[in-house]
Amino acid sequence: MPNTPLVFRQRLLSALLLSASLALLSPAVTAGVTSPQTIKAAVADAKTWRWHTVESKKAPTARHENGFVAVGDRLYLIGGRGDRPLDIYDPATGKWSLGKQPPMEIHHLQAVAYDNKLYVIGALTGGFPEEPPIANVLIYDPATDQWSTGAAIPTDRQRGTAGVVVHNDLIYVVGGNSRGHMSGFVSWLDVFDPATGKWTQLADAPHARDHFHAVVIDGKIYAAGGRTSSHDTGEVMSLTVALVDVYDIAEKRWSTLKAPLPTQRAGTSAIEMDGKLLVIGGESVNQVVAHDEVEMYDPVTEQWSSLQSLPVGRHGTQATVLNGKLYIAAGSGNRGGGPELNDNLVLSTAKN
Repeated sequence: MPNTPLVFRQRLLSALLLSASLALLSPAVTAGVTSPQTIKAAVADAKTWRWHTVESKKAPTARHENGFVAVGDRLYLIGGRGDRPLDIYDPATGKWSLGKQPPMEIHHLQAVAYDNKLYVIGALTGGFPEEPPIANVLIYDPATDQWSTGAAIPTDRQRGTAGVVVHNDLIYVVGGNSRGHMSGFVSWLDVFDPATGKWTQLADAPHARDHFHAVVIDGKIYAAGGRTSSHDTGEVMSLTVALVDVYDIAEKRWSTLKAPLPTQRAGTSAIEMDGKLLVIGGESVNQVVAHDEVEMYDPVTEQWSSLQSLPVGRHGTQATVLNGKLYIAAGSGNRGGGPELNDNLVLSTAKN
């Protein structure tokens, strides 16, 4: 079916109506956790969310398996396969500029912001298929436009393609793969203290996964999407993980959502927005073209719903939020390694 605006609207309306119907029948809802009126309001609000291309005179360097994160008042497009520059976008001026080149090739990462700096942990370097993980935390300071090498990552816990989040001045690293695309997928959870450089091992997740991004919502870490990459057995993309694992930081306890990710895929971007989990794009064996699905999980209603699809499907990139707006840039338009994209999209909601 062609991806016309009319089709987008029809698909979105159908998905939202189905989600609302399921939510109204949910035991959690009938038990008083939330009301039908609240659900209807949330569905109506989601109908107004639309993707737009951010126009700029100079586009960033095309890439995939990159990071993309807001630090301060700018967006930083970092890494990707090969030696890729650090491209910096200023929403106030609509212009891209160059930052200092990273000290090494970095890809398959979820970059995070902490203390007004950009942190890279849980990344890979080198070529396919057994790409080694980086051995140290890498830190970029926008104020000085300089990179520095941070604390060493414990040798037996190094991996890339991991989910990385920040919560209460600590950086959490979950899942990933210690052998690139070989059968080195792990279920590990570690916490790093940037103030002391100390690493602490926490309880393993219920399910191993790589090629995904993590999100923290209300003190809970969500690990959604991904796969168990196994190039050595010929199953690089086929072993996707549908179940969503959740770690309660305060309780130090894992659980698994009753509702799995509706569309199984890896290479996804994930982000928190308005207290909800968004899983965006991805790749799978089911189609050559990268996924364009945008699926939203509401922890209150415990329901998934579909938002407007990406104008161009993609995997191997990262979504980020700045001033209430969700941005996603670059990535690969097909499963695997290309075509590499250099566009920048923003999701406009009723609040922005």
